[in-house]
Amino acid sequence: MLDTMDLSLSLSDTAFKHVRRFLQQRLYQLEKLAFDTKVPTIIVFEGWETAGKGSTIQEMTSQLDPRGFKTYSITPPRTLETKMPWLWRFWLKIPRSGEMAVFDNSWYRRVLVERIKEDKPISLNGRSIYDDINDFERLLADDGTIFIKLWLHISPEEQLRRFIRLTQDPAQAWQVTAEEWEQHRRYDDYLAAAEEMMAKTNTAHAPWSAIPATDQNYRFYAVYRAIINRLEAVLDVTPTPWLSLDDLEEAAAISHKKTDKKKKKKK
Repeated sequence: MLDTMDLSLSLSDTAFKHVRRFLQQRLYQLEKLAFDTKVPTIIVFEGWETAGKGSTIQEMTSQLDPRGFKTYSITPPRTLETKMPWLWRFWLKIPRSGEMAVFDNSWYRRVLVERIKEDKPISLNGRSIYDDINDFERLLADDGTIFIKLWLHISPEEQLRRFIRLTQDPAQAWQVTAEEWEQHRRYDDYLAAAEEMMAKTNTAHAPWSAIPATDQNYRFYAVYRAIINRLEAVLDVTPTPWLSLDDLEEAAAISHKKTDKKKKKKK
């Protein structure tokens, strides 16, 4: 699935600016509706290093009510966490009624980074880790939690370009660690693990959405759209009628020309 994705999809600055305000307002409306109806939401961001998880989360939450969501950046388990059942630390971060929890990396580290880097088994005490994940998500979904799981995808060539660009900037070189370079070296291993992960945990109550993440504007737009669509479907509200990318570009260009004409008349 991932290796056949069209990673060339893009959106111009004019087109994204044209639709951005609507996307922000619509997501805020749905956040408020979920809060008012006491429906919890979990949004999971997974994907490649430098695929833009952090910047996308920042963009997506920029106009939300900060009282209605929490973000969690998941790192390897430490101290007490290593002595507890492996999902224990995530149970502590489950959103309350009406709250939204946004995960930058998640329990899926166990079947991606930890599985490959630390060579951890895919089963535990004779039970598949995927079974643990599916039961965890099913239990929460049965209790009313909305799941939105996003995989931000880039090619190995694009990842390498981003790594090189970051390492050439002294102020940003720290972001590319030996672990990131090792992930790039083993891109095919991680790709196979990601494909398996999505195949075995893509369920009706907790589906995956794969997002082409090469172009930043398109990435932002596609993530907004995936989250809005999912929330609208589960909260049972009128779905947003989306334009095709070509129609969106055309509408934005027309709007931009009209704005320019108004500015010239004022001068």
